[in-house]
Amino acid sequence: MSKRPSYPCGIPHLTFQPNLTGVPPSLLQDNGEDAHRIAPSPVVHVRGLCESVVEGDLVEALEKFGNICYVMMMPFKRQALVEFEAMESADQCVTCGVNEAVYIAGQQAFFNYSTSKRITRPTNADDPSSGNKVLLLSIQNPLYPITTDVLYTVCNPIGNVLRIVIFKRNGIQAMVEYPFWSQKAKSALNGADIYAGCCTLKIEYARPTRLNVLRNDNDSWDYTKPFLVRRERGKGRQRQAILGEHPSSYSDNGYGSHCPLLPLPSNNRYKRSSPHDAQEVVAYPLPQTSSYMGHASSSSVAMVSGLHPAKMNCTRIFNLFCLYGNIEKVKFMKSVPGTALVEMGDEYAVDRAITHLNSIKVFSKRLNVCVSKQHAVIPSQVFELEDGSSSYKDFAMTRNNRFSSVGQASKNIIQPPAAVLHFYNVPPCITEDELQRLCTEHDVPGFIKFKVFDAKPSSKTISGLFEFDNKTHAVEVLTVLNHHQIRIPSKYGVLLQRE
Repeated sequence: MSKRPSYPCGIPHLTFQPNLTGVPPSLLQDNGEDAHRIAPSPVVHVRGLCESVVEGDLVEALEKFGNICYVMMMPFKRQALVEFEAMESADQCVTCGVNEAVYIAGQQAFFNYSTSKRITRPTNADDPSSGNKVLLLSIQNPLYPITTDVLYTVCNPIGNVLRIVIFKRNGIQAMVEYPFWSQKAKSALNGADIYAGCCTLKIEYARPTRLNVLRNDNDSWDYTKPFLVRRERGKGRQRQAILGEHPSSYSDNGYGSHCPLLPLPSNNRYKRSSPHDAQEVVAYPLPQTSSYMGHASSSSVAMVSGLHPAKMNCTRIFNLFCLYGNIEKVKFMKSVPGTALVEMGDEYAVDRAITHLNSIKVFSKRLNVCVSKQHAVIPSQVFELEDGSSSYKDFAMTRNNRFSSVGQASKNIIQPPAAVLHFYNVPPCITEDELQRLCTEHDVPGFIKFKVFDAKPSSKTISGLFEFDNKTHAVEVLTVLNHHQIRIPSKYGVLLQRE
């Protein structure tokens, strides 16, 4: 376990970070689960998948039981749903999994009937034989920039890519158009990581049958029309700069060379029709590189709406958003109640926050997180919130930011909200009742299960897990108690991590 920073005046802080323990989301899982407890269904729930598994692996391992209609990957849970054409095929799959080991991508998997009778398709492509040529890609845990060049290098080895469009309404998503039915690409890439341990692809069929691309740039590209060069924004003469051109020390190359080339996963599923179809590696620029920062969708400011007017303030927004990047400033908008601007360390932090926090519920209200048109938060029109705190707060100098250095940032594993919180660096004198009382005093849900990990005899701290009824309760506890100062006669800090 990595050493955590100490706090001034010996005041412990209650802090959350992504989980590093690898402990399953449930503290007390029912390992004696019996297949007959759930009514038979043509949809089979598959558990225990390895991290590198993709849709094609499931089809390859399970098609011996019968024709497969649809597969839905759940990569972060290492699970999947597989819908068979016939009930008999699902019966054979579940029965075989009980009686003997069934391996998927070299790892034993476990099977049970799903409570669903059919996998809900998110688009109108209910029939796999409909021949949809456009795929909808959702990029989960996007730690690195996703551009048309990156997606072309990933998708083109499967088949000739015609067009790509990237958008950021609900996290990072993209549509990729092929000249033919795209089942082969979906099977090979669904569930795969673009980079090791991050940028995971979740792929479905898209509604459109053809993409309309207006210009070729980082967010859209028509490979059949190379003349669609990027259009410059603005009309008329360029606005005069006070200091003229930027100094040479801050030129495009002033921040150093491009990041190292990252290899694509070495996987035999990436079959190329030609050895020259795509390069083996992807180069991406640093966040400061003007070619990426200059794009309209690049902003280090997120806009958050749907905030509870009485229970949310600047500090609680910081507590929630700091898991995905440094927080510079937070400001509530007086003209739009329940809405705030959050200035983060860079646009990639905003992307991560959108991916994991958009549409989650906090205090019975659903958050809407999107990229703001503003490029900085200006402390204007400061007023008092309902709880008496200021509508604006600057967090640039706080020690609770977790991405202030490369070494510090490398310890953060980005994960979506879950029902389990991991606590660590807790003084041994803290009891379960005291932690439960802390939740009660701050009007947040208490935990339903509590587990302390074994510690070395010489250890001055303990760590463990809290489990809540649902992830909404865990998020509310994180929002309220993250970085909370606990005044006890001890020099140790109380830290919590999110599962």
